[in-house]
Amino acid sequence: MTQLEGPQGPLESALITGASRGIGAATAVTLAQAGVRKFLLQFNSYPEGAAEVQAALAKLGAESTLVQANLATVDGIERFCAELKPEWDILVNNAGSLVKRAKLLEYTPELFDEVMNLNVKSVYFITKAIAPGMIERKNGVVINLSSIAARNGGGPGATVYAAAKAAVAAITKGLAKELAPQGLRVNAVSPGTVDNHFHEVFSNRQILDSVVAQTPAGRLSTNEDVSDVVLFLCSPAARYIQGQTIEINGGMYMV
Repeated sequence: MTQLEGPQGPLESALITGASRGIGAATAVTLAQAGVRKFLLQFNSYPEGAAEVQAALAKLGAESTLVQANLATVDGIERFCAELKPEWDILVNNAGSLVKRAKLLEYTPELFDEVMNLNVKSVYFITKAIAPGMIERKNGVVINLSSIAARNGGGPGATVYAAAKAAVAAITKGLAKELAPQGLRVNAVSPGTVDNHFHEVFSNRQILDSVVAQTPAGRLSTNEDVSDVVLFLCSPAARYIQGQTIEINGGMYMV
């Protein structure tokens, strides 16, 4: 029996974007361990990782479908949304990336659009595609991925990424107001610096050691630190939480 519950009943299926590694992969496994039995896992450039996640879910008794889609383009978002069936109880809008570090004078309109498409537009329009089924059932949970960058403006060359993640937090509030009367819960999680592939690409050990030194908890976050909060937000314990962005950063940033 599932321990996850929406306003009107159990949550037994989940769509997770960016699910081939990192937080997305950990979230899929965590939800499967809690009783979710059906998944749609979106990935883009790492099919090997997506297959590994699918195999891990199968060992836990959950079935999953893999879908490749480039959510950094308008066409990719539209194609993905066009194929979606509004049958999912949980939506985790996890796909996102800094794409590349670039300061103001280096930034191009093309890079700006790529970052905004991937981190913001995909969140809004995938939610739009899934929401009708949740509204019809008066039951569903949407969880978006923001970032500590939304609070502090991001590191060098990450201003637009930070702005995108701030937009995610604002979208979370707006959609919560709109969809709560329809029986949906909409919240976000905001990781700090997670020791995963993202920071293998966009950081170095010197940067990460500096973060650890400034973090009261004395370590970097793990993917599971975040996926466990996603699990909480899908549980009955979060039944009266709406429009919130939960900060998960070991005390690195306190509001």
